[in-house]
Amino acid sequence: MDGYQLFMAMLAVYLCGLIAIGWYFTKRQKTVTDFWLAGRKIGTIGIGFSSAASWLTAGGILAVIGFFMLLGMGSIWGFVAPNILALLIIAIFVKRIKHLPAITQAELLEQRYSSALRAPVGIIITIVMILFAVADIKGFALVLQIFYGLDPIYAALIVALAVSVYVTLGGLHAVVWTDVIQFAFLSIFAIIMAFLAVDSATSGAAGISTAADLFSGVPTDWWNPFIIGMPMVLIFVFAIVPGWITEQDPWQKVWAAKDSTSARNGLVLGALLVTIVFSACAVIAIGLSALYPEIPAAGFPMGMAQAEPALLTYIVSTFSPAVIGLSAIGLAAASMSCADTFATSGASCVSRDIYQRFVKPDATMKQMLAINRLSVLFVVAAATVGSFFINSIIDAIHIATFIASASYFFPLMGGLYWKRATKEGALAGLLVGAIAQISFTVYDLSMTAPMAPPYLETVHPVLMGHGVIVGMALSGIAFFGVSFMTRPSNIINLAPFFKEAAEELASHEAQTVDEKSAEYKKFLNNVDAQVTGERAHLHLRLEGSATVNWAKFVDQLKGSYPAWVTPTGIDSVYRLIQADMLACVSITRGEGEKDIWFASEPPVDSVEMQKRELFIAYKEVAAALEETGVLLTIANNE
Repeated sequence: MDGYQLFMAMLAVYLCGLIAIGWYFTKRQKTVTDFWLAGRKIGTIGIGFSSAASWLTAGGILAVIGFFMLLGMGSIWGFVAPNILALLIIAIFVKRIKHLPAITQAELLEQRYSSALRAPVGIIITIVMILFAVADIKGFALVLQIFYGLDPIYAALIVALAVSVYVTLGGLHAVVWTDVIQFAFLSIFAIIMAFLAVDSATSGAAGISTAADLFSGVPTDWWNPFIIGMPMVLIFVFAIVPGWITEQDPWQKVWAAKDSTSARNGLVLGALLVTIVFSACAVIAIGLSALYPEIPAAGFPMGMAQAEPALLTYIVSTFSPAVIGLSAIGLAAASMSCADTFATSGASCVSRDIYQRFVKPDATMKQMLAINRLSVLFVVAAATVGSFFINSIIDAIHIATFIASASYFFPLMGGLYWKRATKEGALAGLLVGAIAQISFTVYDLSMTAPMAPPYLETVHPVLMGHGVIVGMALSGIAFFGVSFMTRPSNIINLAPFFKEAAEELASHEAQTVDEKSAEYKKFLNNVDAQVTGERAHLHLRLEGSATVNWAKFVDQLKGSYPAWVTPTGIDSVYRLIQADMLACVSITRGEGEKDIWFASEPPVDSVEMQKRELFIAYKEVAAALEETGVLLTIANNE
């Protein structure tokens, strides 16, 4: 068996394991929340390992090693530090993010402002996620090309087919737990390579016999992360970190966590795990620099063409086919652990923000689960095609980040904390930022000569990153300026974000429930209650006597009972009677056209109270349905 056949055999075993995980979680997909957010039941370990794995692409790791070889620790501000800082900063915002009943950021922005933002933001996020997935495919293509001389199409097909299968089967549950396995492969690979690179350098490089000799021989300036100067550090941070703070996939991990503590601790754990892998990359770079001194001597950017694949060249020239195959599996794990997250995140926007919101808002849950899977296939296919047209791995990551930063950083973060933000201001910030950043990027790329520094960066350092800081500034000016000039947001849009607004909207006459009645006892027998972390999950699934005309029913319900609102469209209706929207009873269409599903996620100390609220909600829904000619009854499950 030659090296390529050995790799394919190992890859087949590995992929079968990933697909088995997806198959295992297939039966747990009953709702869109189950599919996209794993039923909001992921713990600290899952959040931590998945967050780390999602941001460690094979191409990114190879590029980081290359940057370390050419620029030393001063290069961390372009990729390494933003990864770590973004996860830690998002951990600070967990409390603010976690209680919002959203699945995507576009849905959140509609809750906060208006439906006018949902489609544009959903489209932008989808494009950004596709570009991120492109970087994953490109990185793996480089691995297979150097290891086995394969055409890039093979890397695209391997990643696309594997990710498509296990993600469409198991949703985010499959993504998280395959990420745990894939991060284990990746981290073990990186740490072992660090030891091996040092060992090779101390036995093969002239004048270096011990690890102490190797590390003491590194120039002092190499270790200084601030050698580029504080102004450049700040420019890098402000150019990149905002985009990664507002990147959708870690927010979805927060929403998928079983509680705020798990989300916060998971993100901190993820930052630590990322730091460990990048530290191993730094050690690898030191070893490779001793083995291939001509690469750092070439300098940046001229030496990058050799520095980026240096680790792959070292592996091919040093080790047996079995080790080469295992290395390929480790880097495949890095590619797939990122691609699955980006496919899931982008596809959730296609499914939730485009199809369900604007094409078929009355879609049944069964129809939506099918659309979810088709959306995953669409994003993976788009990334596969895009991988043949985008050459630079880091460029693909940065361009996606910069578009996100300039487009919706201010509308998103401003909407969370600034009550005076308006839909007009958010839309202005979104459009101005997106148009400015796309224009800057196209102009910069067209004016930059091959192997030369980016053109805009030569005009002024503040224009680095395709002018993203200016794009963000223009977006911010438009966001704040237009918000001040327009009417404040509707209280329904403010309620999920600001407690005082929710309390004002939720004021209503208290209703009582006779807990000793036979009807209430029969009702409780039909409520599925599970405790996960700091919250309980209450579900009630009922069937009407006939097909429910969803739009007509929602209009009747809202007209009869003002507490029922639709802040994100008629597919989800909330009974807004308290500031905690996750605890508020919501209804959606069930698996069939006769089904109505109730849900509530109250804190564990208020479960009994929320069961009474669920009963009141049921009575109101039944009355509204009866007005449309449909009867809703509770089965006797005693």
